[in-house]
Amino acid sequence: LLGAHGITDSRHYPVIGPATNLLERLQEGIRLDRPPTDGEARPLLGVSDSSVQVHACHGRARQVEVLRHAILHLLADDPTLEARDIVVMCPDIEAFAPLIQAVFGAGGQADPPLRVRLADRALRQTNPLLGVATRLLILSGSRLTGPEVVDLASRPAVSGRFGFDHADLSLLEEWVADIGIRWGLDAEHRRPWALDGTADHTWAAGLDRLLLGVTMSDEGCRLFESVLPHGGVASGEVDLAGRVAEFIHRLGTVLDRLTGPQPVADWVEALATGTDLLAAVPRRESWQHEEFRRTLAEVAEQAGPDGAVLSREEAVSLFAGRLEGRPTRANFRTGDVTVCTLVPMRSVPHRVVALLGLDDGAFPRHGESDGDDLLLAEPRIGERDGRAEDRQLLLDALLAATDKLMITYSGRDERTNQKRAPCVPVAELLDVIDATVATGDGSPARRQVLVQHPLQPFDKRNFTPGALGTDDPWSYDEAFLPGTEVVADRSREGPWLAHPLAPLTDAVIQLEDLVRFAEHPVRAFLRRRLGLYLAAPGEDLSDSIPIELGNLEKWSVGDRLLSARLAGIGTDRAEAAERSRGMLPPGSLADRAFADIREGVEELLAALAGLGFEPGPADSLDVHLDLPDGRTVVGTVPDLRDNTMVRCTYSRLAPKHRLASWVRFLALSAARPRIGLSALTIGRGPLRQPPAVSRFAPLDPVSAALLLMDLVDLYDRGMREPLPLPCHTAAIWAECRRAGENREEAFVQAGRSWSGSEVVPGEDADVYHVEVWGPGRSLASLLAEPPGPGEEEPATESDRLGRLARRLWDPVLDHETRSGAT
Repeated sequence: LLGAHGITDSRHYPVIGPATNLLERLQEGIRLDRPPTDGEARPLLGVSDSSVQVHACHGRARQVEVLRHAILHLLADDPTLEARDIVVMCPDIEAFAPLIQAVFGAGGQADPPLRVRLADRALRQTNPLLGVATRLLILSGSRLTGPEVVDLASRPAVSGRFGFDHADLSLLEEWVADIGIRWGLDAEHRRPWALDGTADHTWAAGLDRLLLGVTMSDEGCRLFESVLPHGGVASGEVDLAGRVAEFIHRLGTVLDRLTGPQPVADWVEALATGTDLLAAVPRRESWQHEEFRRTLAEVAEQAGPDGAVLSREEAVSLFAGRLEGRPTRANFRTGDVTVCTLVPMRSVPHRVVALLGLDDGAFPRHGESDGDDLLLAEPRIGERDGRAEDRQLLLDALLAATDKLMITYSGRDERTNQKRAPCVPVAELLDVIDATVATGDGSPARRQVLVQHPLQPFDKRNFTPGALGTDDPWSYDEAFLPGTEVVADRSREGPWLAHPLAPLTDAVIQLEDLVRFAEHPVRAFLRRRLGLYLAAPGEDLSDSIPIELGNLEKWSVGDRLLSARLAGIGTDRAEAAERSRGMLPPGSLADRAFADIREGVEELLAALAGLGFEPGPADSLDVHLDLPDGRTVVGTVPDLRDNTMVRCTYSRLAPKHRLASWVRFLALSAARPRIGLSALTIGRGPLRQPPAVSRFAPLDPVSAALLLMDLVDLYDRGMREPLPLPCHTAAIWAECRRAGENREEAFVQAGRSWSGSEVVPGEDADVYHVEVWGPGRSLASLLAEPPGPGEEEPATESDRLGRLARRLWDPVLDHETRSGAT
């Protein structure tokens, strides 16, 4: 057996003799079947004895990183050790294969280089065509959800066939989400689930909207044959829309043939034809196509000319068994570090044996129960037991190691840092180690054998000699060394920026930049000056048909419905367009969702009519205003009705809406003095309260220009550093202080907006505020920031937030008239 694997050097054979280290003592006990504690005194574990190493890590990726460093240490400590003397065995090689390729580096690109060879991989993983064929069999019995189809399109063989690049796939995800595709090819495809009565949220309905959007816009809520065009198709995306439609059409054709029951030969032909329609490989890798055809031909040949008739489930089981990984001699004993599966006949003696991924739940492996296996009803001694076999494999691997045995497992959760127990066999091994040897200080021997590794590769402990069980620094990745200094710097108290950035030198200031700054100064700074776009964790593509709408979905529907009604579109037409958009529950379920939304929209329209404005097309005017310092403010102000800037929002009227109207109102009043512009902003009030209204009376152009210049000065300061000026908190602070309340009373009121509640998060949870000021920053610490140069007014405020809030909001409150609850 050893000769068949090319092992002829005597050093590869297990040493049978007096035990000198922990590994040999464990092997001796196994060979003699002797319990570790049988009355004999335990020998001491040598301080430098590293023959058995157990590494507890945070997740799979860190296990592979730790394993790489452990191997590099062994190679550095022993010049006679070669890569071919090391074998890595893994219970789930498919889960670790991408991580191994990334961490060790394809072709030995890691620094320092360490070449590895992956053995025993499944054919469907090494040959993308076989992977697509397997996926098609699975999809033939699925609901064909949006995420499933996007996943199929993103497979290299499929994306290569249709020319989908990363940008195309990202846009496809956006289309699926925007159009409301959930699952099902069409209504007929939903028949097995008794939902063939509606085609809403299917791929057919979504493609109708997408392709209609190529030739029509969605302006005016125009429907064609009860279909609303999708307005998100740009002229440069027409070709992609056509390729997506062709992909879905071919997928439907293929899945129509993958239905059972049918003979094995028909299954093979349907798979071969379907895969050719949907996938392709580059010409230089044509061998994959030949292997694909040969593998399917072998399945058909084994079935014989009168092959059995198989159902879809039976066909999936048949092909999965043919395409799973199996032990082979390929990529084994090639001179590189070998990574293979943990199966019988793989425990060939090696100087170093590493067991990767012995996580609790993954080892011992859980076998799938076959309902047709009658032996499972009455198990007998001697029958195969997968879990017992895995435990035996661990013993075989331990006996195969002649110099070193290394084990890695997930000892902590990589997201929550919660401690995880090792799998039962590893825990038992650690117990045996404690019972086999003793330490000089009386502590359990596992404290020397088991190493707890930190989460990040740039943790300081990785570069501290002796911190992780080695005399030298553990990590060989010098690229992470500067990261330790950054982490140490971030742990010190100090400003987010050491000093303000240089002023902007743009000769033109966009009006919308001023609006975005007023609404959220910190976000405007990070995006405008640093190009840093942050977002809260996004949701994955949904695969469920909505039954009722959440608050955000209700707002989206209400905002679109209000915009359509403001443009003069009738209620029936606007609601029909919204039903066709694909965001509402299907059929009559949408009526209940529309009831509350329609009431809110009509209430806002009634309030607008009460102020003398009727729905209809609105005008817009350009702004071009020269500032005294030579710069120019340019932009466009929309929503003009009879010399009044009218903005109606389905949201509750908030400070950011009032500020946006104020900035546009100042710019247009200063640039177009003859208009006599006034401004009106309407939004929903609190629950069961009438709409809230904010008004600005006409302002003389000189005053408007002076106020705009002061706002531009704030903007200039905000483009040099993040200002402590959270919109809603600053508004409440300014209102309280202007009303004569003392700092303590203002602090209580503003603190509610800053901290929020369990139901409604406050501004302290905003991702941009967290990035600059850290999580859980208190309003008191924010108020402790002293004013900067040029921020002397108003003198009644002693802190920077108070002075900036009053400077921004006092002019607004001086000229604003409000009615209703806000």
